[in-house]
Amino acid sequence: MNFIDESRLTRMLGRTEGTHAKKVKGILKKALLLKGLSMEEAAILLHIEDMELLEGLFTTAKKVKDEIYGKRLVFFAPLYISNYCSNNCLYCGFRKDNRKMSRRELTVEEIKEETRLILEQGHKRILLLSGEREDSFGLIIPAIEAIYSVKDSKGSSIRRVNLEIAPLEKEQLREVSRAKIGTYTVFQETYHRETYEKMHPEGKKADYERRLNIMDMALKNGLNDVGIGVLFGLYDYKFEVLALLQHAGHLDDTYGIGPHTISVPRVKPANNAPGSVNVPKPVSNTDFKKLVAVLRLAVPYTGIILSTREPVNLRSELFNLGISQISAGSRTSPGGYNSGGKGEQFSLNDTRNTGEVIRDVIRRGFIPSFCTGCYRLGRVGKDFMDLAKPGLIKAHCLPNALTTLQEYIEDYADAETRKRGEELIERMMRCVPGERRKRTEEYRSRIKKGARDLYF
Repeated sequence: MNFIDESRLTRMLGRTEGTHAKKVKGILKKALLLKGLSMEEAAILLHIEDMELLEGLFTTAKKVKDEIYGKRLVFFAPLYISNYCSNNCLYCGFRKDNRKMSRRELTVEEIKEETRLILEQGHKRILLLSGEREDSFGLIIPAIEAIYSVKDSKGSSIRRVNLEIAPLEKEQLREVSRAKIGTYTVFQETYHRETYEKMHPEGKKADYERRLNIMDMALKNGLNDVGIGVLFGLYDYKFEVLALLQHAGHLDDTYGIGPHTISVPRVKPANNAPGSVNVPKPVSNTDFKKLVAVLRLAVPYTGIILSTREPVNLRSELFNLGISQISAGSRTSPGGYNSGGKGEQFSLNDTRNTGEVIRDVIRRGFIPSFCTGCYRLGRVGKDFMDLAKPGLIKAHCLPNALTTLQEYIEDYADAETRKRGEELIERMMRCVPGERRKRTEEYRSRIKKGARDLYF
């Protein structure tokens, strides 16, 4: 099944170019209703070049993000367990023909040690990643079990494992659903078929339809939350954004469950990967900010994920334009947290440790959140969407963000972060309504006395 209509998207982009400013302003006003936008309305916004209208777009995106997500930024760390791969993607350091790549697959004990080191940074969420080869699934379930089994020096453990791995078969999806994962993510990389075929010349990943339909298969075989994404820079970013929206609309129309997350990485240099150096369609910083803002307005309920591929200052700007989840202290090679590691998938721009990122986020007035309450209370799939789409999820998320930040302060923060964090929590407590504020204060008091893992 191919639900991406390339000709329709191309025609739409041509038809909407040069739209009058009055119509743009009308679309921005509509976006404030938090009901999302049509693909055609998104296409009009993607054409904005006028600086005044661009600032209007950015201001609107900030208002929508604040209304749905508030000042929260959910933190996670990636954990790569293998960089062996049978694919030959032209932009990826893991590609099969990269003979200079130092290959490694972690043992269960090594996975546990990597997990412990991630926990010692204060993380509670892990994104599990692996290269793709015939027998790669054999390590996934043991890896998930190993991650959940680890405790650090504070007695903390990982509370949610998300997966970003190759498309699975039906029974594998059922196994994964029984292994207590959160979101299952597969990037299409590019929705433009000709570009897709050029960038993926061999391996299972060369099958465009197999990859495109994996989210449908996942939702039919026990998974509740799915994530999609593209690698911006492979093809025209405007087309890719509309294709993401078409994919999101297909999932929502078919299953009543839109994407839990949308990831927005840009192509970055990777060792011995020609497509990462000669980027086919580079995306400027301004256009990158624009596409994030448009996605936030078009699918306001969806978490938008930003990795450490991007530089510090740009990451900080994007927090105001729609980003709601970020990685921190990342390593993109198997064993990277323990040894620094060789065999990275791609280069990083934000190389700060997690503590430095958290301190900076707090300084900018955002709340570092380690919340996993929805997943653990069963607010997943359609139940989550029923809360997220009208913006009701914030009633749970804000107090959970504050209590998990209080945990971080007690267990991992340095003196400056502790001071700034306490001040931020006190300010943000004013935004927690009535009875819930009283209960949040109770939870904070218990956390300061040693209790952990209290959530709404």
